[in-house]
Amino acid sequence: MDIPTLQKIVVAALEDIKARDIEVIDTSTHTPLFDRIVIASAESSRQTRALAQNVQDKVKEAGGEVLSVEGQDTGEWVLVDLGSIVVHVMQPAVRSYYKLEELWNTTAASRRAATSR
Repeated sequence: MDIPTLQKIVVAALEDIKARDIEVIDTSTHTPLFDRIVIASAESSRQTRALAQNVQDKVKEAGGEVLSVEGQDTGEWVLVDLGSIVVHVMQPAVRSYYKLEELWNTTAASRRAATSR
């Protein structure tokens, strides 16, 4: 499955269950491990798990593959690895603490600065 199609499926699956603050970060020029990170917030551990499960279900229905899922035990931060896209569903306090958006934006800015020298 191509990345734009997979990304649309992921975002739609998150929107179905009312994820908040969905952000897609293109990481294709920053790491060979994956091409996108999708980050979304959920209000509770129950919603976090439901969002992650809905992403898995919708991707499988579309013929995609789920490589792994981590964090379903606590539900504070569930990671769904789809290969080219990694989905992070986080409760607001966890998202605020780890600041993945800032980490990837800093990484991108640092690499741009390093390559322009």
